[in-house]
Amino acid sequence: MPDDLGLLLYLPHRELEDRVFAALAAAGFDDVTPAQARVFHRIDPDGSRLTELAEAARITKQTAGFLVDQLERAGYVERGPDPTDARARLVRVAERGRSATRVCLAAVVEVEREWTAHLGRPRMAALLDALTRLREITDPER
Repeated sequence: MPDDLGLLLYLPHRELEDRVFAALAAAGFDDVTPAQARVFHRIDPDGSRLTELAEAARITKQTAGFLVDQLERAGYVERGPDPTDARARLVRVAERGRSATRVCLAAVVEVEREWTAHLGRPRMAALLDALTRLREITDPER
């Protein structure tokens, strides 16, 4: 019986996520949860409205608000006025969040290096190409 596609996609994702969270904890960012990270990861560089984050993370606005509140209390994000709408507020990545992001990116680079060594450059390039192409039809926020 061939391996299940869902499992084949999930296992590498879980490994990558575990490695990123281990790197975060080792760098002193041990207060981030996977749920918070899924919202944080969707913040636009220029800031995002809470409703946009909820839609992108596929969660309710209330849940997004709860998670953003936690991230704000921990110093990872900050809220500020939206220059295009005086009634709206934007969630932006704060300095602590930028520092944590650098740790995450370094962990991802390390995992990609290991996976490339295991698969070889051509297979890794093909994997990244295939996943990028699949994103075109699976990521509504793209």
